[in-house]
Amino acid sequence: MRRIFLHEQRPDRGLPVQGAVAVLPAMFGSILFQQLYNIADSLVAGKLIGENALAAVGNSYEITLIFLAFSFGCNIGGSVIVSRYFGAKDYNTMKTAVTTALIGTVVLCGALMAVGLLGCRSLLVLIRTPAELMADSAEYLDIYTLGLPFLFLYNVATGIFTALGDSRTPFLFLAVSSTANIAVDVLFVAAFDMGVAGVAWATFLCQGVSCVLSLWVVARRVRAVPSEGERVWFSWKMLGQIAVVAIPSILQQSFVSVGNIIIQSVVNSFGASVIAGFAAATKLNNVLISSLTTLGSGISNYASQNLGAGKNERVKAGFGAGVRLLGSICLCFTALYLLAGRQLLMLFMNSPTGEAINTGLTFLQTIAPFYLLLAFKLTSDGLMRGCGMMGRFMATTLSDLFLRVVLAILFSRWLGVNGTWLSWPVAGLWAPCSPWCFIVPLFTGRQKKKRRCNLFDMGESPSFHDETK
Repeated sequence: MRRIFLHEQRPDRGLPVQGAVAVLPAMFGSILFQQLYNIADSLVAGKLIGENALAAVGNSYEITLIFLAFSFGCNIGGSVIVSRYFGAKDYNTMKTAVTTALIGTVVLCGALMAVGLLGCRSLLVLIRTPAELMADSAEYLDIYTLGLPFLFLYNVATGIFTALGDSRTPFLFLAVSSTANIAVDVLFVAAFDMGVAGVAWATFLCQGVSCVLSLWVVARRVRAVPSEGERVWFSWKMLGQIAVVAIPSILQQSFVSVGNIIIQSVVNSFGASVIAGFAAATKLNNVLISSLTTLGSGISNYASQNLGAGKNERVKAGFGAGVRLLGSICLCFTALYLLAGRQLLMLFMNSPTGEAINTGLTFLQTIAPFYLLLAFKLTSDGLMRGCGMMGRFMATTLSDLFLRVVLAILFSRWLGVNGTWLSWPVAGLWAPCSPWCFIVPLFTGRQKKKRRCNLFDMGESPSFHDETK
């Protein structure tokens, strides 16, 4: 296997902390470059087109998060199952998992494209999009929807790479394509004067190239893995296993997206300048949130692969390493946004003063001091997904989201737009408490009932207390 996976990182080997940390940094780099797609769109729209263009892209972005939720679910579902069979060295079944994940993703993507092309304009009306932003928002969404196959298949391919222990290859593809996206954005907008449509077509083109290359390399890697017996290209049973992991993640992310859309509708009532400031600040905030979420999926893969290899005792140490890594990242982003928030927001705007930049700065200054709470929350989410504790994972996430949406609506009525921002830290105080109720019994062996912590029979409880003796 060393000959095949030249950049292999096996978290089920070596010291537990080393195994967890080995998976995460490359994934962190990947998600940062992934964020460059959306940041580039907003940056070019705000700088080269104008404030309304920035607001239109930001307004549309909240709707695209629904599609991203499904894409992320396909990624995590395929990745967890593939990594499990890879860790168990059942390579023939692993190949079935790969092809089943890809086929299922294509079908799901086709359905979502139809829904997107038919329903996005109605949703823009529903969230009270200002008239001056409607045309650009709708055009951006239509082009984005046409590119969904590239988004979905690239994310599934990335999950397969990670499950096989190779996080370097998709990182290289993404680094090149996201950097090229900035250049193509500028070319389409500045040279061809394509407006908001230009930034959407640039993303479509660059992400398409990255997707095709990733799928080609995945096919070569999977084909090179030695296996015995007849190859099964699609299995309904395997699709069910993938769905068990994917659907809760999709639902969780979709509910989060719906919550964000509700909050966006609240922000939209305050006008285009506030929308523009919120859009710029949200891009910066999402660099951290998306990074932590993806690193949490690394924890899922780490836990799942070690469970597949029968090495439960490694998961506790890996969880601690994940909390420390994510916590360090959170502290860095907190300092960055508090000290250089205005300068970062100026990347998206032309004026250092005014309602737009003041809105964005207030948002960052309100939420950044509470970033550290996310480290434990999202690491715990990753562990629960990897151990198959999907019901508990859903419960902890949806309770936090429900609280934030309700508080955003209430606070905005009482305190204006700044009250909307307060819903993040207030709800954030609850966020790390709910998963703690499940993680402590998991590690201390105090669960009342034994339950399986993965999707096929390992014959063990998810408690790691006795495993370390």
